[in-house]
Amino acid sequence: MHKLLFDNNISHRVLSKIADIFPNSLHVMLKNLDESTDLEVWRYAKIHGFAIVTKDSDFNDLAIYRGIPPKIIWIKLGNCKVDAIATVLRENYESIIEFLDDEVSAILEI
Repeated sequence: MHKLLFDNNISHRVLSKIADIFPNSLHVMLKNLDESTDLEVWRYAKIHGFAIVTKDSDFNDLAIYRGIPPKIIWIKLGNCKVDAIATVLRENYESIIEFLDDEVSAILEI
């Protein structure tokens, strides 16, 4: 099962817009990780089987230095509304699933 953990730089409201395709996803706020360090979020994702969805490069650096899991989905849209993030996740659903199932890849940029 594919689970996404959304970083603090993405609104928690995206969860309801993608619940049908990624039903077990969470936002860091829901696990009281919204004020945690990136390393603490990374560790939580690793222990609990989440891929991290973010809009900044910090988690990419962790993936490069520490390897996978967790995998990182880097949304490179800049400032945008929740609907735009949900749309890009939906439009890239098949690529995301392929990436999450790939045992080698660490970072997906969309």
